[in-house]
Amino acid sequence: VKAEAAVQDDEDSESDSSSPRSEPIESQTTMRPRHGGMYHCEFCPYTCPHQVDVTRHERTHTGEKPFRCSVCERAFAHMSNLQMHMRTHTGEKPFSCEVCQKAFARRSVLMNHKRVHTGEKPFQCGTCEKEFSDSSSFLKHKKTHSGERPYKCEACGKTFTQISHLRTHRKAVHK
Repeated sequence: VKAEAAVQDDEDSESDSSSPRSEPIESQTTMRPRHGGMYHCEFCPYTCPHQVDVTRHERTHTGEKPFRCSVCERAFAHMSNLQMHMRTHTGEKPFSCEVCQKAFARRSVLMNHKRVHTGEKPFQCGTCEKEFSDSSSFLKHKKTHSGERPYKCEACGKTFTQISHLRTHRKAVHK
């Protein structure tokens, strides 16, 4: 069965004691009483038996990012995303391909890479049936059917389906 969904980029990652330290930004979490053994999101119908999971979920509504990188000050909604981000500073690449030994900082990127070896293409366009090995290529392709051109050149007004095409245009035309 072909998937027509984006791959989630949340990873199971553990803290590395050799990584630069990052401090959480002070969070204002309020404990709500449980109703029927469940905690409820203040913004939508989401429920969960664990308060910590509801608090995490609510950040999708509030935009709160309580975990800040001590190196570059970038903030994250989840500690696991901060830990993954820290690899950009440390160069750590703990996930490697068994076939070619290429290493990656994120498990999801390794999983996408493995499709190079297997030929698997789980993303299929519902319009033209073209198949893709990764969700980002699939999503770019879908714009060819929708007519969406979200990237606009400020110098001449020309629009593009991909940011890379806009950059190429700027270099070639507007130097």
